[in-house]
Amino acid sequence: MSVDTSLSEASRAVLPRMVGRAHVRFAMRGGETRLSGLDQVAPLRVLFPRTEVDEPPLAAVTTVSGGLVGGDRLDVSIALEEGASAVAMGQAAEKVYRSTGPDSQVEIALLVGPGGWLEWLPQETILFDGSRLARRTSIDLHATGRLMAGECVVFGRLARGEVMRNGFLRDTWEVRRDGRLVWADALMVDDDIFARLEAPVGFGGARAYATALYCGPNVTDHMERAKALTENLEGVRAGATCVHGVLVARWLSEDPLALRGAFERYWMEMRLAAGGLPARLPRLWYI
Repeated sequence: MSVDTSLSEASRAVLPRMVGRAHVRFAMRGGETRLSGLDQVAPLRVLFPRTEVDEPPLAAVTTVSGGLVGGDRLDVSIALEEGASAVAMGQAAEKVYRSTGPDSQVEIALLVGPGGWLEWLPQETILFDGSRLARRTSIDLHATGRLMAGECVVFGRLARGEVMRNGFLRDTWEVRRDGRLVWADALMVDDDIFARLEAPVGFGGARAYATALYCGPNVTDHMERAKALTENLEGVRAGATCVHGVLVARWLSEDPLALRGAFERYWMEMRLAAGGLPARLPRLWYI
């Protein structure tokens, strides 16, 4: 006699899911940027590793559960008050596991006050075959605020020979300056993901993509540099453009490591040029 151990649809519907929260706020105090607010709920935790003396404070956002499953919801916000500077990043790659139906939902809010500088540098999001992810990144900055924000996505556990064949991804961006929407972008792929990855008019064989934004009052000053950094890359297709005061760079590659390297070089050069900060990334990026 065999025993059916599969979950019924009704059972799946009542499985408890995680609702995590990480809200971080920085402010200028005594001439230095200091943490002024922290609200966190598991599975999200925020760590504050020590940084070099010439670097802004670093907030490392960690998913202690090890990844997301269908129905999980994460709410992250990083806010800078007037004149503050900070870097926020993921402690490690974010894994999104196969879903039995519901989406994993991630809401990210980045707020930059007058004269602020913020870097949002998540590590790769790895989409397992059959995973479902709906993510929105919302940016609101003052006219004098500056921000670099990025994202890398890998379709499948490629190191194990798995390519994402089916699932769902909706990845949206919204950028507001002084509350006014100046740029929005949305990517949605579902069902037969593999066909879209292979399509010449889709991803053209790519297995990973990355996006980097720079927003600030002097965006056009960095356009030529951004173009130079996204040209003639071995194994990576990339480009940069400026839309309504938002500098957008994108990368596609069959090799996530090659893409990561190109993204890394771009980020280091742009933070030096636009932010006057050392051309390096936090140590966590290399762990």
